[in-house]
Amino acid sequence: MKEKKSGYRWVVMALLFILYTVANADRANIGFALPYLRKEFAMSNTEAGAIISLFFAGYALMQIPSGFLVKKFGMRTMFSVGMLFTSLFTGMIGMANSAFTLKALRIGVGVAEAPVAIACTTAINNWFPAKEKGTASGIFLAGSKVGPLIVPPLCAWIISVWGWREIFYAFMVPGLLLSIVWYLMVTNKPADSRFVSAAEAEYIADTSVAQKEEKKREYKLWWVDKLVRAQKVNLLTNSSQVFKCWDIYGAAIGYFFMVGIVSVLMSWLPTYLVTVKQFAIMKTAFVSSAPFAGTVAGNFVGGWVSDNILNKRRKPMMMVTALSTTIMMYSLINAPADATLLAILLFATGFLLALGYSAFMAYPMGRVNKESYPVAFSIVNTGGQLGGAGAPLFVGMILDKFNWDAVFLALAIGSFICLAVVATIVEPVEDPVART
Repeated sequence: MKEKKSGYRWVVMALLFILYTVANADRANIGFALPYLRKEFAMSNTEAGAIISLFFAGYALMQIPSGFLVKKFGMRTMFSVGMLFTSLFTGMIGMANSAFTLKALRIGVGVAEAPVAIACTTAINNWFPAKEKGTASGIFLAGSKVGPLIVPPLCAWIISVWGWREIFYAFMVPGLLLSIVWYLMVTNKPADSRFVSAAEAEYIADTSVAQKEEKKREYKLWWVDKLVRAQKVNLLTNSSQVFKCWDIYGAAIGYFFMVGIVSVLMSWLPTYLVTVKQFAIMKTAFVSSAPFAGTVAGNFVGGWVSDNILNKRRKPMMMVTALSTTIMMYSLINAPADATLLAILLFATGFLLALGYSAFMAYPMGRVNKESYPVAFSIVNTGGQLGGAGAPLFVGMILDKFNWDAVFLALAIGSFICLAVVATIVEPVEDPVART
């Protein structure tokens, strides 16, 4: 009798979703607390932008070292260690008594969280077959947007009952507990887990006959392959090859602009709604959540389309996101004053931005082997987090000299540059489709 295939990889996926939701809530809560921090510590727009950017600076600085650490010690250990210290530094922000201490702790949160992202993506690469990686990446990155989605209403309630410091105490606890749960329940490789059947391990390894036959499904979108420069390429097998590959750097540059835009929405949107739209705290919380509700839906849809409609091609959705985000950022220059209409516009912005967001993470999975993936994604994510570090500071500088119209125009230009750069990279496929 044939052994039944277990589905434990989806339990791992659920843990990834929950844990990355918590990790992103830890980084997003500063945005809602920012107006109150500025009152207590007397900051300019540029200084406030620097507070936000310091997280991403520490995060970006540790991406490539984290890639090598995950490669050496395994994603299981590095995830738990990173999540543990992320939570501790988050709680300590509530104890800050000066702007300098606040800045130091924000860097600490960024440094601590760096291995978490690399370990998460490595877990997806190890625990899912190629045909499910886009969907898994979409679900995972949906978790990254659920964090900012729940932060505004939760922070608004905590502030109204206690104060801004209690935000960080409350957000510390889940990560501490979940870092232990992860270590106990997830192994570096599926085959080493007592919860995974031999049939599921074979399925994940992509060796089953049924799966090989399924890969032969006819794919007819020849015009997509022509548009995205689909080519059969050899997998990169070592760090030296990865560091010499333009495709990895091109994805990193594109991700620079996308993460930069997300970090601005996460950190500056509440301030924009309070100061420009003059919304009350609960209305601000409602509208601030809208783009991240959109990104949750967009990540699910984009990952599924990438796997099932585009047959594991990642670049098309990256280009769709870059083009549509250009349009949406420009449209925010004339954003409506009505809270409901603005929330709808921001939901659409988040949805379109997220369609190809997970593809930046999944793209290196098709370009390098599993052993080199942590290093490859660390380069891509370094680019992204440098964007996350620079964009909030850049917005603060713009606001000290100009206004929010200039901010949205700058973000639109950045998204268009992303489109131009992503267009230059190769789409790695097994068999490019030619026009017949």
